[in-house]
Amino acid sequence: MALAEAAAKTFAPRPFLAASKQFAAGAETPRAYLERCLAAIDEHEPAVGAFVTTDIAGARKSADAASERWRAGKPRSAIDGMPVGIKDIIETHDMPTQMGSPLFEGWRGERDAAAVYALRAAGAVIVGKTVTTEFAATHPRGTRNPHDPRRTPGGSSSGSAAAVATGMVSAALGTQVVGSILRPSSFCGAVGFKPTVGAINRGGSHDFLSQSCTGPIAATLEDAWVAAREIARRVGGDPGFPRLAGPMTPPPAKKPRALALLETPGWPVATDGARKELERAVARLRAAGIAILTRRDTPLVEKIERALTEAMPITRAINEWEFVWPLNDYHRRDASALSESMRERLKTAEAMDEGKYEELIAERARIRALHAELAAVADAAVTLSAPGAAPVGLGWTGDPIFVVSGSLLGVPAVSLPLLEDEGLPLGLQVLGFAQRDAELVATAAAIRDTVGSK
Repeated sequence: MALAEAAAKTFAPRPFLAASKQFAAGAETPRAYLERCLAAIDEHEPAVGAFVTTDIAGARKSADAASERWRAGKPRSAIDGMPVGIKDIIETHDMPTQMGSPLFEGWRGERDAAAVYALRAAGAVIVGKTVTTEFAATHPRGTRNPHDPRRTPGGSSSGSAAAVATGMVSAALGTQVVGSILRPSSFCGAVGFKPTVGAINRGGSHDFLSQSCTGPIAATLEDAWVAAREIARRVGGDPGFPRLAGPMTPPPAKKPRALALLETPGWPVATDGARKELERAVARLRAAGIAILTRRDTPLVEKIERALTEAMPITRAINEWEFVWPLNDYHRRDASALSESMRERLKTAEAMDEGKYEELIAERARIRALHAELAAVADAAVTLSAPGAAPVGLGWTGDPIFVVSGSLLGVPAVSLPLLEDEGLPLGLQVLGFAQRDAELVATAAAIRDTVGSK
């Protein structure tokens, strides 16, 4: 704890929207703001290892251009000049996209992914590519938790969360198919926003499974919303899916009438400290006059809890089947370049019966429909973002058991850095309902304001 407390005094996330008010007033510039981010990179990157590569000259050029636009009173968007990182599973035309794999060392797609194109069009300053686990899956690639370098930062958006937590950037793109936005946000003490599946265009992202989505990790909930909304405004959602809709400005906090408290399958493995922190948060919500529905007093919540007991095995089996390609092609090219976990995943996938996949998809749809019924009695659900503090060791990224439920459901979810365990960050997770992302953010803002930090 002493190490964590000492480290916590040397860095903090760097909010952008609040600073941008100074741009408009002429008291600050995006270039000066960027230079503080670059100073944080110089100070913390050697110990944390959040970036695969950076483009400092390009970032300074972009920040100078943003400074001129703000000076002229013509910013491109609310995030004009925002320093951002791009998870290295997402293509950028000017930097390699190496996907955390030796197979793609130095590989360039020579194009920007849809989300990257949108960020550039909005005036965001792309600082570099952040570390991802191998193919945004299980095998870690060296980033360390900034609060305690002995511990995992989480995965697979490990570099994005660590970069935001240390103030190296204000926001960074992540992707999630199991828990890859919310869990690292929880472990590192940042805000993670996983939109409704399909709400942000994933073109050019190599995290392509049916539960995958792109979303921001940011210093504040407001920064996360505006960054995501600026992307969706320009490139929409995935083909065939509604885009992320809602106001271009952060939705104002709206006190919920009722919240469902979900234990999820993670409850048996949650630490005593994490459970007490969740109980503390729930007590504050109740004291504010918000009804809390639990499995013990609300039959529908109990039905949902029972359905979610299979969230992890269903998700893993669906992911394995959907990963047959390109894993089989990667294996053909050079099996030795794949981690043992990837080789085992391919074996499992190739042994699956095709009919089993259809059964899994049908069961996922049934669980999603059951959860949708909850919207009639609750504004959102709350739970932990992780079983506790980030575990010691860099050989795995921690247990995603608390966040897999939101991925299976395909609903929007946020992790708010409101709790702690072992003196380290722990997120409070808020889950909403599909295509109601703005409502979720408004509810999450009210929860944040009510619970506060410890």
